[in-house]
Amino acid sequence: MDKVNFPYRSAGHLALLHVVYESGSWAKHGLDVNYNYMISSTDAHDLVPKGEVEFVGGNHVSSYAARAHGDNWVYLGQTLNQVNIKLIVRPDSGINGVADLREKVVATSGSHPSLNDWLYLKQRGLDVDRDDVVLSGNVTLKAGSMDAVEGDAEKKKVPLWRKILDKQADAAFLTAPASMIAEQNGLKAIDVPPQPMIWFTTVSSSLAFVEKNPDIVERFLKGMLEGIHFFKTQREKSIAIIERLYNREGKMNTLLATFIYDSLAPYLEPKLYPSMEAIANVYEEAKRQNADAKKINPLALWDMHHVRKIDDTGFIDNLYKASQGNK
Repeated sequence: MDKVNFPYRSAGHLALLHVVYESGSWAKHGLDVNYNYMISSTDAHDLVPKGEVEFVGGNHVSSYAARAHGDNWVYLGQTLNQVNIKLIVRPDSGINGVADLREKVVATSGSHPSLNDWLYLKQRGLDVDRDDVVLSGNVTLKAGSMDAVEGDAEKKKVPLWRKILDKQADAAFLTAPASMIAEQNGLKAIDVPPQPMIWFTTVSSSLAFVEKNPDIVERFLKGMLEGIHFFKTQREKSIAIIERLYNREGKMNTLLATFIYDSLAPYLEPKLYPSMEAIANVYEEAKRQNADAKKINPLALWDMHHVRKIDDTGFIDNLYKASQGNK
């Protein structure tokens, strides 16, 4: 059994990773994956090239500018290509859609999520830089990094829905299960179009490790692909794993676990291919975070030939054919 590290950049990834691990998909391919711990953006850029960490489940934005400075980061696969969000407001706010957010305060937190909110609003005619709308709670980042300065972690402990309820903000864009928790606390959830985005669990590594260990890369990706297949086709088992192990939003119950599952399962990429629109959007955020990202072609970091090789054998199609035959 080969041991590999696969830390996440956000604990939200665990809704999927717990299921992949518990399904036995990695173990089936001879891998003991240490996935249940967080890594900072800075440490990821340091430890992955050194080989101390084999894979990372993220680092979506800082990698482009880092590449301009000689970093050999590489993306091998993408689990989600869109962010499914709801606009959360107070019922008496008079806000019925994104257009109504002009001159309002939108609560946000986290480095990548706050960039998502900036871009989502800008693409709908509300530019933070023109003061069309205010993003409140936006994290302060260390220079050249996606890591927050000390103290911002404490701010993130207050859920965004609570800030709306307490009238510290007018609205927030929330994913599951936070959007359901907000509704349970009396707030209104408005359906809005999803945001194409590279986010959540992205299989990332260094070019040096990938070139030196193609067998581990193939087995790791096959385990990930089989884990996603398990997630998408084993609904009740996956919900039970989420309810038992996922506690990012506090104590889990079946209702919340089911809501999380339904927000992920239909949208997980069965073949781990990224979408061009998702790459284009994350690249816009990379350029905002660090202008040096403009020196890099947005496709330069993506190496899909490992997934393509697996796909061409019929491995993925056969997984889903077999599950359909069992119905």
